This record gives sequence, structure tokens and C-alpha cells, in this order.
Amino acid sequence: GVASHLESWGVKASQIVERDWWGDANIDGLSFICAPAQHFSGRMGPINKMKTLWASWIVRSKNNSFYFSGDSGYDAHYKKIGQKFGPFDLVFMDSGQYNIRWKAVHNMPNEVIQGFLDLKGRHLVPVHWSMFTLSLHNWYDPIVESSKRAKALGLSIMTPRLGQVVRLDSKNFFEKWWEDLVGNDLSASLTPKRQVDLASGPVAQQELYFGKSDIE
Repeated sequence: GVASHLESWGVKASQIVERDWWGDANIDGLSFICAPAQHFSGRMGPINKMKTLWASWIVRSKNNSFYFSGDSGYDAHYKKIGQKFGPFDLVFMDSGQYNIRWKAVHNMPNEVIQGFLDLKGRHLVPVHWSMFTLSLHNWYDPIVESSKRAKALGLSIMTPRLGQVVRLDSKNFFEKWWEDLVGNDLSASLTPKRQVDLASGPVAQQELYFGKSDIE
């Protein structure tokens, strides 16, 4: 879906591999599998709206595997992927820029955890937060929510600092580094108004607003 962009930046077509959902490519002993996501495509309105396919990715080696959710809302694709390819050593999960009105394209906090469980993940790595704030929540709200919910269920969550080396074959220690940056504001971060958007109840099958191909 982004080959035209890469070529316009000077990347040779022979170096680009595109795949549809469930398609794979093997490169240097690694298997890359294109998998479903729940989002939309196109940033130029009617010019290119829904012209290319949104996706998540699975990367597998001989000994390890990880899943990258990409930009995605919660849906049945997480469970389907978990059944077909799980368990995963690492699950990089869309965890920020959520809003109750955007459920179809961004995971709500409870859906981050539910999706991780659906995928049969070993370690959760929340992504898509802190770089910028697109939604109404604070930049640190997503990691506060994900950490709290993972701890309550006894799940492993990885929150490395930028540049921190993480090894799967050894014990890692992760500080709550965002607390040093936020300071006293953290206790007031989740106001009642913001909490309305957290959708803390059970995950329910939702109506899809942007169209979806068959994930089978």
C-alpha cells in the first residue's frame, strides 16, 4: 500500500515487497506475515480514501515471534491471529490516541489488554503514545492505564526508555520513567471527563464504521 511513496523517495521497486492479508515474505531467515487490522487508509480525502489496505504484522524467527498491531481498533482479528500464529513473545499494541468516538480505529485502554490476551502474548509493549497527543487525553494517560490494568491481571508489560536494550532471555527492569516527567500532575491526569472515554467494561463486538475485508 505504500510502495508508491517509497518509490517517490528513491527506493527501487525491486527492493519493495507488498503483501495482502495473510501473505508472507521470507527474508534472511525471518518470516514477515501481513495480517488484518481494523482501521482505514488514505490521508487525502476522496483522492485516496480506502485505496490501499491497512494491516498489522507478524515477524517470526526460528526461536521467537512478535506481533505489531499497527494503527488498529479492537475486533475479532486479534483472536483470529492469536489462534493462527500465537503465542507471541512480544506484542506491540496500539494503546494511545483513543476516544470513545474512535473505537473503530484505536484500542480503548481495556481493549489493549483484551487484545493482548486474545493474541496469547507473553510480554506487552504499549506503543502509539507519548510522541504526540491526537486525542483528548494527556500524553501519559495511555501508559498509566495500560500499566495499571496489566498489573491487576499479573501480566508482563515492558516500558523501556528510548534506546534501552531489552533481552527476552534475561530479566529486565523497567522504571516508570514518565512519572519523573509528569511530576505532581500525574495524580490529576485522569479527570472524570477523561475517564468517561476509558470504556472500562467488558469488550463487546462493535459496529465497524470504515468497512472491513473478510479476515478469514
